[in-house]
Formats: sequence, structure tokens, C-alpha cells
Amino acid sequence: MARILAIDYGGKRCGIAVTDESQIIASGLTTVRTMDLLSWLKNYVTEEEVELFIVGEPKRMHGEPSESEKLIKPFLEKLKKELPDIPIKRIDERFTSKMAFDTMIASGISKKKRRDKALVDQISATIILQDYLYNR
Repeated sequence: MARILAIDYGGKRCGIAVTDESQIIASGLTTVRTMDLLSWLKNYVTEEEVELFIVGEPKRMHGEPSESEKLIKPFLEKLKKELPDIPIKRIDERFTSKMAFDTMIASGISKKKRRDKALVDQISATIILQDYLYNR
């Protein structure tokens, strides 16, 4: 089987998480600057077989799209053009940043490391991917 790759898309940087080849375990992989994301993904899929992209879908409390969605849609169009053979699914990402922060506290990560927004983004991508794996 191929991996599933999840993206927590942000204005400055994006958290990336992937599954193992058996699609059982979700693990944080890295954080990539948003401006470099498409080229990073194109390079990654030449090295690893990816079957599906999961992209977080930011929503407000009542379910309507958040302002961030305006940034994500143009990226998704480029991604579909550049890597048309890999489907894209969207997963509601409400509360993932809060859950990531809570996870960091529960795992004993120091206050200094908890301020690392890149780590929060990577953990958020992992939570998005775990949610997909659990509910598929």
C-alpha cells in the first residue's frame, strides 16, 4: 500500500504528517514553508508512494468556512493540476491546534518547545490524519 499524507495548511507554514505504508500509524513528518509546499510535495511523491492527500478544512464554530479557506482553495487547484493522479480529501480541522497544544502539555514538552508553532502545525497535521484514519 501507499502512504496517506496530511497537510495542516497555514499562511506561513504547513504541518505535514504521513501514515506508514500499511496506513495504520499517523506520524508527524515535518513543517514546510507555505511558499515551498507545492515543490516539496512534488519532490516527496517522487521518493515515496502517496495514495491520498488529506487537507485540513478550517471551519467556524457553526460549520461555515473560515477566512483561511480563501488561501487554501487556490493551493488545492494548483495541487490538482500538478499531481492529478493523487486524490484530495478534506477533513474538518476545528480544534486541532488546541488539541495539539494539549497533547504537547500532556506529553511533558517544555514551555519553550510549546511556543514552537511549527511543532504545533506538525502535531495538528497528525491529528487531522489520525481523525481520517479513525473515521474512514
